[in-house]
Amino acid sequence: MARFILRALIAALGLWLSDALLGGIWFSDWVSLLVAAVLLGLVNAVVRPIVFWLTLPLTIITLGLFLLVVNAAMIGLVALVLPGFTVAGLGSGVAAAVITGLVSWLGSALIKDER
Repeated sequence: MARFILRALIAALGLWLSDALLGGIWFSDWVSLLVAAVLLGLVNAVVRPIVFWLTLPLTIITLGLFLLVVNAAMIGLVALVLPGFTVAGLGSGVAAAVITGLVSWLGSALIKDER
C-alpha cells in the first residue's frame, strides 16, 4: 500500500510539472491533482492494457510512437471524469504524457523493487 501511495505521489509530481510547464494542462487545486494521480494509476492499470492490445498493430506500424497517443488518451480520460482537471488538446496531452512518463521513470529508478 505504501508503494502505491509513493507511486501516486510521483505521478502527482509529474502531473504538477506538466501543469507548471504547459499551458494546456490545468488543475483547479491540489486535491484535484492528487485525485488525478490516483485515477491515472488506476486507469493505467485497468484500461491501458486493453487499449494497448487493441491498438497493437498501429503501435507496431508506427514503431511504438502511437504509445504516446495511448498515454495521452489515458490522461485525457482522467480529465474527462475529474472536474478539476483540464487538458486542452491532443498536443497538450502528449506533452503531459511525456513529462509524466519521464518523472515516473526517474521515480521508479530511485525506488528499488524489493523483488
